Amino acid sequence: MGQTDYLFGMNFAATPARDALARHLDPARLESAVPLAPFTTFRIGGPADLFFRARTADELATAVQAARDEGIPWFLLGCGANILVGDRGFRGLVVRSEVGGIAFTGEDRVRAGAGVRTYPELIDATVARGLGGLHHFAGIPSTVGGALWQNLHFLAPAPARERTMFIEEFLDSAELLTEEGKRREVGVDYFGFGYDESVLHHRSDVVLSATFRLEHAPVQELRRVVRENLAWRGDRHPDLRLYPSAGSVFRKVEGLGAGRLIDQVGLKGATQGGAGIFHKHANIVVNLGGATASDVRALMTLAQETVARETGHELVPEITLVGEF
Repeated sequence: MGQTDYLFGMNFAATPARDALARHLDPARLESAVPLAPFTTFRIGGPADLFFRARTADELATAVQAARDEGIPWFLLGCGANILVGDRGFRGLVVRSEVGGIAFTGEDRVRAGAGVRTYPELIDATVARGLGGLHHFAGIPSTVGGALWQNLHFLAPAPARERTMFIEEFLDSAELLTEEGKRREVGVDYFGFGYDESVLHHRSDVVLSATFRLEHAPVQELRRVVRENLAWRGDRHPDLRLYPSAGSVFRKVEGLGAGRLIDQVGLKGATQGGAGIFHKHANIVVNLGGATASDVRALMTLAQETVARETGHELVPEITLVGEF
């Protein structure tokens, strides 16, 4: 998730920017030249000139608004899934959302901070209370804020649930810092959700927290579904500890699937430097060890050009490209 109005190649002076931000943020917590690779599921990415960990909703709102007020390019980072950070890093401020907190309100609602991990943190907490809905998304790396940014989705495997499920189905409301600098509570309709789509792609609003409306169900049944979904993902998706990746690289091609097209043209298993097209799922590029963003971009270009030439279909990137390449 993030703010993508990034000025590539701009003449960015880190020291004056740091001094400006230090008027709003604790200078002791404003870090410089921080490598971003460890903060992404791809384990790829150069340094952020400035880096701040926001631990509360107030800190997150303050950090983002400070960057806006001072005219400093910024990017909002959650768990670092679905992004590829350039080898030269980010010229500006990266705000990492570590906003925690899980609170159950009423009989069927749960409020969570934007930096809470949907799995295992939030899903484990809701399943333990016999509340279902979010359990369908077990195993998908995301924070609450990131889940709303991309309308987190999952093709449920069991025959009774063989459909794509979206996080919007369970969202009740969310607190935002709007691009106008106001904090407000909004309902699900505000987000204009679609497949891999929300208003957050078009406005630099920032999610501070969200409330989900869930359904009561037997704990053992919820845990059974979680095990099923984890097993299904394990058969098809890379173990991030062995094969760091950012999930599906290209958007869904209706009726065909991007992975099926890439496989069809013979690119499954292709490599470039330290990156490779995953041998189990051709729409996933993995870091085989020491991969650079340039390696990944080269494989993406190869897939796009080959699929277009041999099938006539256009592959559109699903992952967000961040920083300088």
